[in-house]
Amino acid sequence: MPSHAKTKPPVRLGADIGGTFTDIVLEVGGAMHSTKILTDYAAPEQPILDGILHLTAQAGLSPADLDIVIHGTTLATNALIERRGARTAFVTTEGFRDVIEMRTENRFDQYDLNLRLPAPLVPREDRFTVAGRIGAEGQELAPLDEAALHAIADRIAAGGYGAIAIGFIHSYMNPAHERRARDIIAAKVALPISLSSEVSPQMREFERFNTVCANAYVRPQMADYLTRLQVRLAQMGAGCPIFMIHSGGGLISVETAAAFPVRLVESGPAGGAIFAADIARRFGLDRVVSYDMGGTTAKICLIEDFAPKTARSFEVARTTRFAKGSGMPISIPVIEMIEIGAGGGSIAWVDGMGRIQTGPESAASEPGPACYQRGGTRPAITDADLTLGKIDPDNFAGGAIRLSPANAAAAIAREVGDRLSLGVQAAAFGICEVVDENMANAARVHAVENGKNIADNLMIAFGGAAPLHAARLCEKLGIDRCLVPPGAGVGSAIGFLRAPFGYEALMSKVTRLSRFDIAAVNAMLADLKSTAEGFVRAGTSAPVTCEITAFMRYVGQGWEIPVPLADRPFKGDDVAALRAAFRDHYARFFGRAIDGLDGLEIEVVTWSVKAQDARPAPTTKALTTGRATAPAAPTRPIFDPSAGKALPSQVHDRAALSAGTRVTGPAVIVERETATVVTAPFDAVMQDDGSLLLIRKEPLA
Repeated sequence: MPSHAKTKPPVRLGADIGGTFTDIVLEVGGAMHSTKILTDYAAPEQPILDGILHLTAQAGLSPADLDIVIHGTTLATNALIERRGARTAFVTTEGFRDVIEMRTENRFDQYDLNLRLPAPLVPREDRFTVAGRIGAEGQELAPLDEAALHAIADRIAAGGYGAIAIGFIHSYMNPAHERRARDIIAAKVALPISLSSEVSPQMREFERFNTVCANAYVRPQMADYLTRLQVRLAQMGAGCPIFMIHSGGGLISVETAAAFPVRLVESGPAGGAIFAADIARRFGLDRVVSYDMGGTTAKICLIEDFAPKTARSFEVARTTRFAKGSGMPISIPVIEMIEIGAGGGSIAWVDGMGRIQTGPESAASEPGPACYQRGGTRPAITDADLTLGKIDPDNFAGGAIRLSPANAAAAIAREVGDRLSLGVQAAAFGICEVVDENMANAARVHAVENGKNIADNLMIAFGGAAPLHAARLCEKLGIDRCLVPPGAGVGSAIGFLRAPFGYEALMSKVTRLSRFDIAAVNAMLADLKSTAEGFVRAGTSAPVTCEITAFMRYVGQGWEIPVPLADRPFKGDDVAALRAAFRDHYARFFGRAIDGLDGLEIEVVTWSVKAQDARPAPTTKALTTGRATAPAAPTRPIFDPSAGKALPSQVHDRAALSAGTRVTGPAVIVERETATVVTAPFDAVMQDDGSLLLIRKEPLA
């Protein structure tokens, strides 16, 4: 007899551990359930487990019904910033012991005599050198000193180390020495060993050595955490596979993440960028700036043609805000964004010149802002938002956390208002204005660095704190439209569920177009494609697409530009086309190609293959500027920056607004995980999919 049983809808869970909150989203077919739980620094997996129990019960399911868990975390990033990793031994080529300390010798501020740079992760006494040399073409110039390696292994075994990093000069061209060193050391030491030729097979030894040291530094901690998470999920009955989102915005297996945990740095923000890109694609928006403000940081990312901008490296632990070169370089594929320490938990303070400052120090979840009533005494941005009326103290996080306006006001007065002879409301406005201006400056810097005008974009705002500040940020940036998607308060976790299974494999192999060996390049690209597709196949059997990119430059230049290539083997007449493609992209970046110089050659420095599973294109929706006026709602006073005072503002329940309804600012639209503040210069229109579109009002004639 034919079966009439209904097909079980897929049950998928995304979990994002942030600095203040852990966001969990459960997707059952088309239905979404979500919650925010304070992050537990002692046991980071506990909020995930609590959230699973809560949401599965809410959906009438059990943990055993989960089909997949997708996870992102800031744990690796925090371990690097806070220096809470394993004691690491670094084995490198003789003569290169101090590369990670000398850096590139570039000064990010030429005239600062007191320049501060992050100390190397591995101090000098833990760095070991060995004779042996690979040349720039991959040839062996001097044999590896295996006897010295045996002695180094003995010293490491007796030294109380927790991890080992190996980085030899030019190993990206020929990894034979690194692999042999691993074999020798592994025979005597039972510690995780990271090779630079596997972690970051790219040119430039400082960046590559620092990246392999970072990978080794966080590897034991991340492996322990991921193992503990798997065991505890299994104990609660969730036997489904677990995948991690990596910094490039794709999904990888837990095993890959444990071996290459440096790929998890910035994994949470990557989920947010994927979330915004998915929204942009659904509305056909080709120029978007995403604004993600959570409890600890705020992030800005440019999204063009429905894809976030990417890079091959980034920095963590910058000692100077906005200053490139002041941080620790991590040379891996990453979604490119700018990040500042300005989240809801960021501490407000007054500096020696009497200026209000915010961050980068955060109250996080322990003890939290003063209004949390968990022991925090210093004012945070959330305290200022509460004082200005943006947040309902009885409905924060769906009522799970009762906020104290009295505690917030007292902390603001004590730490800011009294020191500057300001009233509590004026001090709170000053705190929020500094935060918004810092974020606006960061957005302008990021856009200018990419040759863009920030005002040409539509903003997509998400994260627990972003909708509170988005309208004011749009005022400062000259942006006329802002989307606040459904689920904005847990946007990064939703982004995890939209991320493809993907992996980017890179290799530096300097290839001049005048000496282009088609057979060798095709063989190398085939190897890269096999590597990238292998990681993708660990999570899916769906069709896989590949994007090929050559990072090219004129010979003698210091940096490269990306040139997309067709996904097919090179043929005899492709070199001329590659040269023309480079000149075209160079002109787009810099205004014109360099012509008229005899003998000026072009070369490829690094090759990239990005593989990911193919996803069907969503149905595109059009934005509506509906005219149906929202019914009258209760009001509460909310400070409006354009008026310079608190204005009676209607309080609307987002769930009660129908598509096409227009809310006139000033107003606040509330939901469980966040609230959208509509300042006086804006109106908000409910879209068919539940998104809120903030539209700048037409100027009065």
